[in-house]
Amino acid sequence: MNFDKPLTLADLRSVYEAPLRADLSPSALTRIDAGARAISAIVDSGATVYGVNTGFGLLANTTIARSDLEALQRNLVLSHACGVGPLIPDAIVRLILVLKIASLSRGASGVRRGTVQMLARLVEVGIYPCIPSKGSVGASGDLAPLAHLAAVLLGIGEARVNGAAVPASAALERAGLKPLVLGPKEGLALLNGTQASTALALAGLFETEKAFAAGIAAGAMSTDALKGSDTPFDARIQALRGQPGQIAVAAALRVLMAGSEIRESHRAPGADDKVQDPYSLRCQPQVMGAVLDVMRAAARTLEIEASGVTDNPLVLDNGEVVSGGNFHAEPVAFAADTLALALCEIGNISERRTAILVDPKMSGLPAFLVKESGLNSGFMIAQVTAAALVAENRMLAHPASIDTVPTSANQEDHVSMATHGARRLLDMAENAATVVAIELLAATQGLDFRRPLKSSKLLEQAAHDIRSLVGPYERDRYFAPDIAAITQYVRGGALQKLVYALL
Repeated sequence: MNFDKPLTLADLRSVYEAPLRADLSPSALTRIDAGARAISAIVDSGATVYGVNTGFGLLANTTIARSDLEALQRNLVLSHACGVGPLIPDAIVRLILVLKIASLSRGASGVRRGTVQMLARLVEVGIYPCIPSKGSVGASGDLAPLAHLAAVLLGIGEARVNGAAVPASAALERAGLKPLVLGPKEGLALLNGTQASTALALAGLFETEKAFAAGIAAGAMSTDALKGSDTPFDARIQALRGQPGQIAVAAALRVLMAGSEIRESHRAPGADDKVQDPYSLRCQPQVMGAVLDVMRAAARTLEIEASGVTDNPLVLDNGEVVSGGNFHAEPVAFAADTLALALCEIGNISERRTAILVDPKMSGLPAFLVKESGLNSGFMIAQVTAAALVAENRMLAHPASIDTVPTSANQEDHVSMATHGARRLLDMAENAATVVAIELLAATQGLDFRRPLKSSKLLEQAAHDIRSLVGPYERDRYFAPDIAAITQYVRGGALQKLVYALL
């Protein structure tokens, strides 16, 4: 991992997906040392600077004696470790650690090199602080979550090693580390920042990408199974509007359906009595294209934030220390809110196609996609499950960024709520992936009923993959394992590789 240049989305995905090393280059250490010298000079001069030798928040006007500066930082960490709720998964904690290293390595936070190297060592050996997921309002930094991270550096709290929680002191000993004695401003630099919100939002983005790609493949498969038309995907239609996501999605759909025997069977005039397909088939480029544009915009915001310096105060290149508000996570909150909207629409349009597939009046297929319907209920309740999940996602999609609750005796009187806005994306992405998985099962079943005609080469391959995991639905059986298997297939990203190559 190179911290001498801004982290890319590819870098961040690799952090999310697997353990890695987080080495600091000589130039990064030089930047860190310069910032630390600036803070040391302030302490030696006796000047009063917020966060270095003052209290915090409403207590910023309280000057702290030099002999108490280490206690000030330690007390800050311990008092702010107020997180509650389920622990953040290790993969996201790894992201938080890397984002914090990226921020501190810019040299604008005033911490010592040993402090940043300690964080890098945790990443290297796979020690992940136990960080509760709730308790941050996304302004003045993700104080509570990052306090739990910082506490582990002090040998306090717990960390996970190989998936098991152990005392922080034991985890440090395993890594060959001693508990950290905090220098001036170091506790504040570790606590302040948007790294928890940003890591959660990045994880939400990466999971959204998987559901999105599977939704494109499922939409193409459903269109073919329903003997829908690919004419609405014509490049000339998309060009007249000009929206880039719409153009890209239509192109992907055309490639996915190219060469389908099913499509050719009803292309000739009079071969099909339908004049136009329902919107959930016909308007896929417009809907999923808009989703793609939103995802790309959110990705750009989060990519920038990942390498940003978001604590306070900051050490400038000339050694001046200035207070600002980079800790306010409003950009992350907006990105998370738009991703929530995207996840809603991925699920909404997918569920509507499943509803068409199970309806014999609209699909021309057996009722609920099963022979001897009546004796068998087939996909009846699978579609109900999809409906329940899209309804839940609509509720979860309420914007977090429009809410604010003043904190710290009204000193922090406007906050972003980015943290829970980002955290809910993980539940929403799982819901959307499940909705799309149900559609994939239904569409594959629909293709089975069109035999001996075949779909396109790419869609037949996807159907083959699904059938390798779940057999044809010939009569009623215990359905939940089928849905779970294909949800895992979606979340594993197999269709992402296919679709993103087309985008």
